[in-house]
Amino acid sequence: MNDIPQNKKERVAIYIDGSNFYNYLKDKEISFPKGVKFDFSAFVKFLLNERECVSKRYYVGIFRNIDGSRKSEELVRGQQKFLSRIENDGFTIKRGRIMRHTDKDYKEKGTDVKIATDLIIGAVDDLYDTAIIVSSDTDLIPAIKYVKYKKKRLEYVGFSHAPLFGMQKYADFSILLLPKDIENFKEKTLL
Repeated sequence: MNDIPQNKKERVAIYIDGSNFYNYLKDKEISFPKGVKFDFSAFVKFLLNERECVSKRYYVGIFRNIDGSRKSEELVRGQQKFLSRIENDGFTIKRGRIMRHTDKDYKEKGTDVKIATDLIIGAVDDLYDTAIIVSSDTDLIPAIKYVKYKKKRLEYVGFSHAPLFGMQKYADFSILLLPKDIENFKEKTLL
C-alpha cells in the first residue's frame, strides 16, 4: 500500500458519477426531497475528513434541447444552473452525452469511460494517494483494479440499501450512506 509520510497530508481525488448518484438520491429508500439542494461542499468535507483535496470531479451527461419542447428547455436550464453552482464550489465538470434510447427513455453515454480514464491517469501520474469513487457502477471495476495495482488507496461511497459488493471487494474503505446520513447534506437555506 502507498505509505504516506507522517509529515505529508494524504492527497485525495473525488470522482462523483452524477447521474448514478442523482438516481440513488431519488430512490424511494432515500427520498431526497424534490426542490431541496444537495450540499456538495458539506459532502466533500465529510468525505475528506481533514485530508487534502487535490481534485473533485463531477461526471454527467448533458441535456440538449433536441425537440424544442418546453420540458427540454427547462431540463437544460435547470442542469446548467446546477452545474454552474457546483463549478463555483470548485468542481471540474466532466461532460458526457444524453442519447435517446426510446421515445421516452434516454441513456447517458461517455461518463463511465471518462471516470475510468481519469482514475487511471491519476494513478499513473501520481496525482493522488487516495481516490474516492461515488458511484455504484460495476463498469468501473477494471479501472479500480488498476488503481489498486498502482498501489493507490481506493474508497467506495454507495448507499446502504443497495451496496455493490463488487465495488466493496476492491475498496480499501467503504462508506454506505444511510437515509439519516443524507439529511446532513440538505443545503441550509437562509431565512
